[in-house]
Amino acid sequence: MPENWPQTALLVLGASEEHIPLYREARSRGIPTIAVDMRSDASAFPFADAAMKVSTRDAGAIAEALGDTRPAGIVVGATDAALPTWRVLGLRYGMPYVYPEAALAALDKGAFHSVVASCGIPGYGWAASEDPGEVAAKAAGLRFPLMVKPVDGSGSKGVTRVTRPDGLPAAIARARAYSASGTVIAEEFLHGRQLTIDLFLRNGKSVMTYIKDQRLVAGRSVVRRISTAQLSPPEHRHLEEVAERLCGALGIVNGPANFDLVLGEDGQGRIVEANPRLSGDSIPRLHEAAYGVNVVGALIALALGEPFDAYLTPTRNAHAAVELLGSPLDVEGELATWEGVAEARNVPGVTGIELYAQPGDPVHPHDQSGHKIGMITAAGPSPADVSLALDRAVSLLRPIIRPTREVS
Repeated sequence: MPENWPQTALLVLGASEEHIPLYREARSRGIPTIAVDMRSDASAFPFADAAMKVSTRDAGAIAEALGDTRPAGIVVGATDAALPTWRVLGLRYGMPYVYPEAALAALDKGAFHSVVASCGIPGYGWAASEDPGEVAAKAAGLRFPLMVKPVDGSGSKGVTRVTRPDGLPAAIARARAYSASGTVIAEEFLHGRQLTIDLFLRNGKSVMTYIKDQRLVAGRSVVRRISTAQLSPPEHRHLEEVAERLCGALGIVNGPANFDLVLGEDGQGRIVEANPRLSGDSIPRLHEAAYGVNVVGALIALALGEPFDAYLTPTRNAHAAVELLGSPLDVEGELATWEGVAEARNVPGVTGIELYAQPGDPVHPHDQSGHKIGMITAAGPSPADVSLALDRAVSLLRPIIRPTREVS
């Protein structure tokens, strides 16, 4: 028998911690939600009105579980896995917003390089193949260091920085373990300023463009701190134009997209990653802290067929940053407790702290985005004020983690 699902509900494909703001926003507007996630312990289930324990990749199983229930809208947050399903179900139910088919090209890093080239945007060397030997041979002819990744991965999963050809076999094997297709891509590492740009489009033009600096965890490719970037007007216009051009090529006319890029010494922005969706890593919270915009609210409005411009109108112009907290250990562990939570919350400038891991939870080394265990957001009148607030809060907020043996 089908479940008795809430009527006129928002169907949310995903229930990770990154989706919690979606459920909170819907609840604040009195919109019931149905959360879809195959994990029975998904972090956002407690924030939803109903939980469907089904893979977000399986559109048929979701539709079967819904039975005669027709959602009022369908939405996806910071996950790539559910994007094809978003489109399939949007078409099936005749939703006000249907995810564009062309945008799915961004989920294949090799195909996306072709999209970048078609837009006349400067590229860089890369090689991809399902055959480990073939990608290793091609990669050996590129300029080192290289970033070796699963071609269909996200969140820094399976990514390795390789400095010598003899490091390729292990990096390729690791990337293949994280690839649904078994395809690996090796890309030349780009030197320059690490940035991320977020847009929200209406009728093909960005009504919100924000650019942030990214700082990585030492020795890893996972982001640790994201902060509002200080750029000259020509630099900002150049990067916005590049991103808008890519959105056009991906068929993104309305809605969010974000791109990781490197601004080189030649002044050119080169795209490293494309995410044709809402940002993860608490970036929507950063935007709210800095500018007073509500991209989560705008996305829900888009999904329901409602006007969304008002959500994206800035109400302030501050600086903000988010610190993504991970384990300080390089081995598997278990969280014993958090120390200094109250003290960190009371640091002037801190606007929010969220803890994703609770005592007794397993904690993994912070080598991919999904392994973060918390976040701190801060805002202030200058970048220096924000940095000082975050540094102080991070020094006070301490996860106490016991090393454990990894179960084979």
